[in-house]
Amino acid sequence: MSDPKNRSETDKTSSTASEQDQALKARHRAMWALGDYPALAADIIPELGTVLVEAARVQPGDRVLDVAAGTGNAAIPAALAGASVVASDLTPELLAAGRRLAEERGADIEWLEADAEALPFADNSFDVVLSCVGVMFAPHHQASADELVRVCRSGGTIALLNWTPEGFIGQMFAAMKEYAPPPAPGAQPPPLWGNPEHVRKLLGDRVTNIEERKATLRVDHFSNAEGFRDYFKTRYGPTIAVYRNIGDDAARVSALDQALAELARKYAQNNGDVEWEYLLLTATVQ
Repeated sequence: MSDPKNRSETDKTSSTASEQDQALKARHRAMWALGDYPALAADIIPELGTVLVEAARVQPGDRVLDVAAGTGNAAIPAALAGASVVASDLTPELLAAGRRLAEERGADIEWLEADAEALPFADNSFDVVLSCVGVMFAPHHQASADELVRVCRSGGTIALLNWTPEGFIGQMFAAMKEYAPPPAPGAQPPPLWGNPEHVRKLLGDRVTNIEERKATLRVDHFSNAEGFRDYFKTRYGPTIAVYRNIGDDAARVSALDQALAELARKYAQNNGDVEWEYLLLTATVQ
């Protein structure tokens, strides 16, 4: 027989881990509600969803899930392509903005609050599972990857578009790291999802026909480096959260201000535009 004392200790450990995970997800949910991510997505990355949907070869009648969908960057073009689409995200404020956008564009989508690491769908539920710079921000990469595979049918497609570690957004997270709170136990850096070897390892031998390519998004929205920095300080949840972490420490605020502006200047082209690199990866579930 098992020792009741050992069972009790195990239950306590499991309960503590669950509470910690719930608190972590609550922080993530609150972070993405900061600022104005819907405006940022509309201003800067609107075409990325279409790029992903085309790479996934979404067809009319396909059952499609957009994981960590945000405001529907990929869900909306998938629905307009004739697919039956579910858009899931952890943050209800983003889902509400997505509903409004979908209605404006005539896209019929089911919107559902859900955790990418514990999706509320049966196995083999979808023909295509997408994520456009979304699932990369779930803290536990293997748990998210396992869910992507689980809910996609055999022969179905997983299609992912994520910022690379060495690209502009990956380097922005690197610049912010020393000013951010310590990561939660087991959490991994989001830009790792832009490393093809990392994604291959996460998906493992459960997928085949992997196709991958790196490309860039040309961003011409900002007149100068300081304009980029100030835009992200007021609209992008992760950046806002980092600034809140250093609070009224004027020296650190100044140092981070300088680091972000210098990053923008480093990546700027002669005409002032900046290329943001991403990894586009598709795979077929075994």
